[in-house]
Amino acid sequence: MRKQRERGISLIGLIFGIAILAGIGLIAAQILPTYIEYRAILGAIERAKKDGGDNIQAIQGSFSKSAETGYITSITSHDLMLERNGTDFDISFAYEKKIPLVGPASILLEYEGTTAKAGAKKKVE
Repeated sequence: MRKQRERGISLIGLIFGIAILAGIGLIAAQILPTYIEYRAILGAIERAKKDGGDNIQAIQGSFSKSAETGYITSITSHDLMLERNGTDFDISFAYEKKIPLVGPASILLEYEGTTAKAGAKKKVE
């Protein structure tokens, strides 16, 4: 009689696999809120562009209101970069978010966004 070899994952393999998945889950749980805030900032600059038009103070005020209600803490209205585009402004931003992991190890996320249309050509004067 021939013995059949058992197939499957061992207990040590299972523990190792769960540890890897738990580590990935913990990192994802720290990254997700920063991405949600980034999406909120994109929405806030779109609203600020619509609300403010060609007035810098109105754009900054609109962004500040959106930041307050949307729990945006990474940037303020003074961190926005405004560039005149004809009669109104294009609004841009860029910031970094550092997530500490263990000891000296950390993850650096670089976020940026703009209201400028992709592929739009700038006038050269």
